[in-house]
Amino acid sequence: MENLPITCFKLANGMPVVHCLRPGEVEYCGVAVNAGSRDELTPDRYGLAHFVEHTIFKGTTRRKSWHIINRMEAVGGELNAYTTKEETYVYSTFPKGNLRRAAELIADLVKRSSFPRAEIDRERDVVADEINTYSDIPSDGIYDDFEDLIFAGSTLGHNILGTVESISGFTPEVCREYLDRFYTPRQMVFFYSGPSSVSQVEKIVVEYFGTLSLPDHDRERSMPVEVAQFDSVKEISSHQSHVVMGTRIGGLFDSGRYAMALLTNILGGPGMNSLLNVELRERRGLVYSIDASASHLTDTGLFTIYFGCDHDDVARCRRLVTNTIDSIAQGGLNERRLAQARRQYAGQLVISSVNAEQATLSQGRSMLYFGKVAPLSATLDRIAAVTVDEITSAARRLTELSVLTLR
Repeated sequence: MENLPITCFKLANGMPVVHCLRPGEVEYCGVAVNAGSRDELTPDRYGLAHFVEHTIFKGTTRRKSWHIINRMEAVGGELNAYTTKEETYVYSTFPKGNLRRAAELIADLVKRSSFPRAEIDRERDVVADEINTYSDIPSDGIYDDFEDLIFAGSTLGHNILGTVESISGFTPEVCREYLDRFYTPRQMVFFYSGPSSVSQVEKIVVEYFGTLSLPDHDRERSMPVEVAQFDSVKEISSHQSHVVMGTRIGGLFDSGRYAMALLTNILGGPGMNSLLNVELRERRGLVYSIDASASHLTDTGLFTIYFGCDHDDVARCRRLVTNTIDSIAQGGLNERRLAQARRQYAGQLVISSVNAEQATLSQGRSMLYFGKVAPLSATLDRIAAVTVDEITSAARRLTELSVLTLR
């Protein structure tokens, strides 16, 4: 089981750092930024967090884009970034011995990105193609459409990529202002995983990030208002129907999130023995796959179930989903079945913990919001403590699902 030594500390400028001592020949480091698409407050700024994440690689006051993309690849490493509703991650994976190179590069991107106009114009076309391509894949786009409905009236309700119209207004000045507003020491976490010692990492992080001194700004996040349950259909002339059923759940600090995570895994986790996979695919052959997911934001969360099926089978599939959830909500899960589910989910968590890249990113997020990183054993203990009553209570939160169908 991956229970590796973790050390957390702060720089003098307030920037948190999380260090995970992981033996091996590969190192990981980067920054997690407390800024994402929900911080884009007006439609003309939709997509800006993602666009900035793309364009910080396009040039700094010290480097051109070609030098940036080759800096880590020259030693066999990678430089990556991605944006979520609430965070942005910029990080590198590299062979042992290249931490200084990686940290210096990421600090250069954060502190000195210049957003050259010609490069921005080129990248605008790339992102526009990404938007159009994403819209052509109903099984991906339906989640954004669903969030538009369930988070209506809030900044959580729009696509992370933005629109072709909104990104057309992004200038170097707009991008730089966003970077200066959100990439501040107290709103970022530096994370590291690898064989370098705490003292080695601290020395390098202090050298490259210790001088960062941008002031914090007020954040204008507000919890989305509750919307009425909906049952919407969108015609897209697809050969099959794509369906998302879902509802709001508790956020990142909700005491019931461990029960919800376990219930989600029972219903539609990756195992072929998940209840919905057995009911809809294995027994009846109605779907190719069916997935359940639970995501937790700082002040709210979202539970969803997705499946694709023949148009004529939508009503039957929906009925099977609701019947399965209702059965658990009425106490249909006994202690023996719950013990099996706990053991299965714990095993999946142990296996996923050896994915060093994802584990490192998760540590960055945990440090960002909780100021600490709980060991895997603590998470496993929380899962082991989930009771039948907690699972029943979690299922009752899912008995009234809103539905979006693309067909």
